[in-house]
Amino acid sequence: GMPVLLVSGAIPDEELLDSIDALIVAGGGDIDPDSYGGAGHETIYSVNPVRDSFEMSLLRRALERTDLPVLGICRGMQVMNIVLGGDLEPHLPDVYGESVLHRLPPREPTQHGVRAERAGVLGEIFGGEEFPVCSWHHQALRRLGTGLAVTAHAPDGVVEGVVFDSHPFALGVQWHPEMQALDDSRQLRLFAALVDRARRSP
Repeated sequence: GMPVLLVSGAIPDEELLDSIDALIVAGGGDIDPDSYGGAGHETIYSVNPVRDSFEMSLLRRALERTDLPVLGICRGMQVMNIVLGGDLEPHLPDVYGESVLHRLPPREPTQHGVRAERAGVLGEIFGGEEFPVCSWHHQALRRLGTGLAVTAHAPDGVVEGVVFDSHPFALGVQWHPEMQALDDSRQLRLFAALVDRARRSP
């Protein structure tokens, strides 16, 4: 697979999607809570409403196209959830405590375990395994978007993986597989599966 960076406003969203074989919505700063009716929090940072709007528009269209595989990573999974009517926990320690650290202070990555269910696309990729992931977030899914099914959890119950049941390959992971893929073949499977699905799409 050859990655191509998509730029907001360059060409219409539908033409952008016509020009690619798969869509990855990557990690980044927090999503504006106004976009999902959420409350503000002092820890929310790097909000970019232009990026929010661009990615939500792309994802809405992409999830309607069964020929386009979709992968949401960290923030990307959260955008997917919001597009489908869900919302977010604004700051995980307020709800889940700190028995599992999802980032190190002030904003650094860490590792913790995740267990994937055996069923569904993520199950096919990870086989129901428990494995370490690179975690770098302080928000996560709260109310689940319509059509999403949870397929992976952290030990504290935080949702770490989802699939969109109405699409043959639309899934999200809360961790950062791109930061492990060169050293952990399990994480590379995720990208290999995305590329393989793109090659097989009509």
